[in-house]
Amino acid sequence: MFKGITKRWMLNTLSVILTIIILIVVSLIFLVTYFFQNNVEQKLASATSELSLVFSGYTSDNSTAFTSSARDYVENFDKKEQMEVMVINSTGRVVMTSTGFIPSEDQNLTDFVQAKTNGEGYAFWNGKLSTNEKAMSETRIITNDSGTAVGAIRFIVSMDPVNERILLISGMIILIGIVIIALVVLSGIMFIRSIVKPIRRLSVISAQIAQGDFSASEKIEHKYDDEIGDLCDAISDMAKDLQTTEQMKNDFISRVSHELRTPLTAIKGWAETMQLSERGKLDRRTFDKGMGVIIKESGRLTSIVEELLDFGRIQSGRMVLMNEKIDILAEFDETVYMLKERAVEEGIHLLYDDPETVFPPVYGDRNRLKQVFLNILDNALKYTPKGGVVAAQVIYSKDDPDVIKIIVTDSGCGISAEDLPRVKEKFYKANQTVRGSGIGLAVADEIMNLHHGSLDIESGEGVGTTVTLTFPVYKEGEEKSLPENIKL
Repeated sequence: MFKGITKRWMLNTLSVILTIIILIVVSLIFLVTYFFQNNVEQKLASATSELSLVFSGYTSDNSTAFTSSARDYVENFDKKEQMEVMVINSTGRVVMTSTGFIPSEDQNLTDFVQAKTNGEGYAFWNGKLSTNEKAMSETRIITNDSGTAVGAIRFIVSMDPVNERILLISGMIILIGIVIIALVVLSGIMFIRSIVKPIRRLSVISAQIAQGDFSASEKIEHKYDDEIGDLCDAISDMAKDLQTTEQMKNDFISRVSHELRTPLTAIKGWAETMQLSERGKLDRRTFDKGMGVIIKESGRLTSIVEELLDFGRIQSGRMVLMNEKIDILAEFDETVYMLKERAVEEGIHLLYDDPETVFPPVYGDRNRLKQVFLNILDNALKYTPKGGVVAAQVIYSKDDPDVIKIIVTDSGCGISAEDLPRVKEKFYKANQTVRGSGIGLAVADEIMNLHHGSLDIESGEGVGTTVTLTFPVYKEGEEKSLPENIKL
């Protein structure tokens, strides 16, 4: 019937509550019983206390005289409706009662025997009479001036009415306890259901999201601003992020497929064309052009594959750096020189002045850093139109001697304010019209993080983009503090 959270609540919380209520009910019943019984005892004690006044001047040692005096007391007793009075002689025989009925001689007068022997002169008894009626009695020994017992007065109260009241009140207490338990159970079940129901719904929706149905997140609703509401919001946000990531991944796969298809098509086409040279149907100029295209596109394929491999290494935390002290200026000079011819071919002005000052070394992987330089300069050239300007500079200032900065500025299309915070995310690509996989900048950013550096981007749409690479200057012993791999 019950399972999961409801079952655990029923077994744990309800059992504790049930135990507490049972203890309270039992305690209340005990207190009620004690109260009524104590009340009866007080009545008996009050009645017996009057005897000290009634028989205070009693000096006779004659039992007949005692019986006469006791008869007067019984006849004038004003509590006959509440209790029965018995007069007992010195031998223990009942000689008179307020009801007029003398009990049989075989009736056990336990309290009379105890009152004679305990030295206090009185005793209580609680039990059943010969008529099977429950009763409580108190016997007071009457003595003369010499201390001799001449008889006793016994007061008897029926406990049946008292027990009926105790039973009635106990029944009411038990009923109230049952009602409280029922209310606790019902309210608890309703409360648990208010938790379990939305959780079960979230479980179903989460399963739909896991299967790729991100629209299921629109079904998430919550009534209260509580932990479950926070969970609903978190799952909803997660679904949106997953949807965005999934879309970015699909776009990435599509872009990569296109990036791979284009050079492969060119290589395949020129390879088929160059087969004509074997039959003397291809001139040398066309042959050389085809070989140039094949080499160029093969390099492009290699670059794409290496980029993908680097991304996979970063994702799995397997990117290992071959760290050493390097001349960052020399490495950047070489990268700029590699791209000068391309800039000329594309009609872009690549401006760079080689600083004449001596720069301190940087500790890192020269190949990985050169990869970062290539990516930044390649992006600057890709997004700068013909006739535009790409300017690069390396800065080392005595005002900030702990870092070296490389700043690359272009006059390209720029990045919108909406896209700027996300350009370093994996799979994200702001401009879909320009070739590229969309992971190069993410890889470059992680390589910079791996070197304890930073990659910062400032851009304005239609204004251009400025990328600043910041490297910490090498200090003796610093190599031990650099990580060897990183995981996104």
